[in-house]
Amino acid sequence: MPPDIERPAYSIQPFPLARRVIVDANRLGRRRRTIYGLLEFDVTAPRRRIAEHKAHTGEALSFTAYLAHCLALAVAEHPQVHALRDWRGRLVTFEDVDIAVVIDIELEGRRFPMGHILRRAQRRTFRELHAEIRAVQADARASASRRRWPRLRAFFRLPVPLRDLVYLYLYASPWRAKQHTGTVGLTALGMFAEMGGWGINSPTHNCSVVAGGIQEKPVARAGRVVVREILNLTLAVNHDVVDGIPAARFASRFKELVERGEW
Repeated sequence: MPPDIERPAYSIQPFPLARRVIVDANRLGRRRRTIYGLLEFDVTAPRRRIAEHKAHTGEALSFTAYLAHCLALAVAEHPQVHALRDWRGRLVTFEDVDIAVVIDIELEGRRFPMGHILRRAQRRTFRELHAEIRAVQADARASASRRRWPRLRAFFRLPVPLRDLVYLYLYASPWRAKQHTGTVGLTALGMFAEMGGWGINSPTHNCSVVAGGIQEKPVARAGRVVVREILNLTLAVNHDVVDGIPAARFASRFKELVERGEW
């Protein structure tokens, strides 16, 4: 560099090993033929009930747990949306709904969005799901995902072609895929940013939900314009497995359960 040109300020940091989880997920997700729905849910009722509960008891209930509760019930009624294909091309539809949620934890000195699986979510109450999420937030070691990290460190040091062979083996069996990744994905971005907007991801699940921001918007109700809290929600389904009409029926039922604000 010529002496009369000042060197720009910069820093160099190692690429976190934990980020390879996200890199691999994005690469695998782009291989799916996904259809997206950008939806708006009126969450005034459940948000008001959660706020009233906190005012009376001081306990902050997890809105992510509430969404997971409603999602599990909707999937249980429309199980085709989380069906998985085996290596022979057959569809395997599980009775239990295992929801992979994203929980913000500290890993290797950084904040990291860790996937945690809520098993048999359709059989459990909202409060049970809330308690499990809060337990993992308090101590990430309560999650099997965090306990597996020492072994996964060695896996993510492998070259990409070798990791892809492992993923091919994993997803060839619906039972293995369910055990390690769950059957449905749920990411709640609104926990971290109080603003509107949809999140578009590269889903690795056949049924994936991204809960974006929440904004107050004017809407028509019973012939009047009222201000409601609107959640921007993205639904993504694998078009190889689910057609548009069944996906729309599932989305309608999910919306109904969320907006009802009951648990």
